[in-house]
Amino acid sequence: MNDATDQGQATAALVKNDGAQSGRLAATIRRPWFKVMLLVIVVIAVTAAGFFIYTNRPISVHVASIEENVPIRVFGLGTVEARVRSNVGFEVGATLVELNVDHGDRVQEGNVLARLHLGEQEAKVAKAKAAVTSAEANTKKADANFERARVVFAQKQEANRRKQSLVDQNIVSEESAEEAQREEDVADADVSVAMSETEIAKATLADAHAQLIFEETMLRHRTLVAPYDGIVIERHKELGTVVKSGDPIFTLIETGTYWGLAYVDEARAGFIRLGQKVDARLRSRPQDAFTGTVARIGLESDRVTEERRVFIKGDNPPERVYLGEQVEFWITVAQLDQSLFVPEAAVQGYDRLQGKVWTVEAGRLHLRSVIFGHRTEDARLEVVGGLPKGADVVTRLDKRFREGRAARIIGTGPK
Repeated sequence: MNDATDQGQATAALVKNDGAQSGRLAATIRRPWFKVMLLVIVVIAVTAAGFFIYTNRPISVHVASIEENVPIRVFGLGTVEARVRSNVGFEVGATLVELNVDHGDRVQEGNVLARLHLGEQEAKVAKAKAAVTSAEANTKKADANFERARVVFAQKQEANRRKQSLVDQNIVSEESAEEAQREEDVADADVSVAMSETEIAKATLADAHAQLIFEETMLRHRTLVAPYDGIVIERHKELGTVVKSGDPIFTLIETGTYWGLAYVDEARAGFIRLGQKVDARLRSRPQDAFTGTVARIGLESDRVTEERRVFIKGDNPPERVYLGEQVEFWITVAQLDQSLFVPEAAVQGYDRLQGKVWTVEAGRLHLRSVIFGHRTEDARLEVVGGLPKGADVVTRLDKRFREGRAARIIGTGPK
């Protein structure tokens, strides 16, 4: 009886204790701070789960594809120039009395462009001609004297020979024979003198001719003629101006010698070669297409701008060319049959030889070091080495990229 009573009391105490605990738990749950803490825990758990799912789900990427027949062009900005350009003027100084051409005129080789005052020089030419006439007369006179001396010498020589033969026969005296010998010697000396005078006269005549040629040349120098077929770019002097030797009167360019001067960045100029095709666009005629070829590559680069000068010979220049006009040039340095290109913006650590790109391999992202070749005008790089077999190169970077992350290809990159 007592045992049953004790068991009943224990059970009643236990039920009472459990009721008290349940009451305390219910009271705790009903408290505001507990509800907030529980809500925070739930939010953190949901956020962590979402972040894990978001950061590990496959990321969508664009990859590069093989391209065919891709031209590699190098851009250069430059101007229109003339290969043959001359500042022409007189070799002597005088007053400018005649101007026959002006700015924009076309001239033919040998056309008279301008003249200086001729009066003084024409007088010098006349004087030189008179000196030539006088020298010619003196030469004739010297020749006649020489012939006369030779004849006299021959006579004296014959007379002396006869007298010398008659001395042995005692027909003439020895004194007469000696006199005949002296006359022959004198006649011989006269011949030598006459010969010398002849040579002097000839030298004087040659000098007179040379002086005449000089004066006539100086006279021609007072007439300015076109050295080639060309166009007058500028006229520097006006009538009545007293010009000095070497003063430019006109600026000419030779017809058909137009070419373009392109300034190309040294970093892009390494593949440029003579004869390569060039496309050009004049600033004043952007709707027209002009072509040409590389005619010359400068051997000295600009030390300040780090640019190389490339000269372009045009195939179809416009009828009217304006020197100094700005021109855009595209030089085709290569034509690639099949190549893989990646935008330069998608390359990390690019040093103009190699860099790192993201690839998709077996559905996972990897960062690979690859080697590059040509660079296109729209800043795409040709991949030539270092790419694993079967790897696709990502063309658009994303800050979510990391090594080994799952990736899903959704299309090719920008072309």
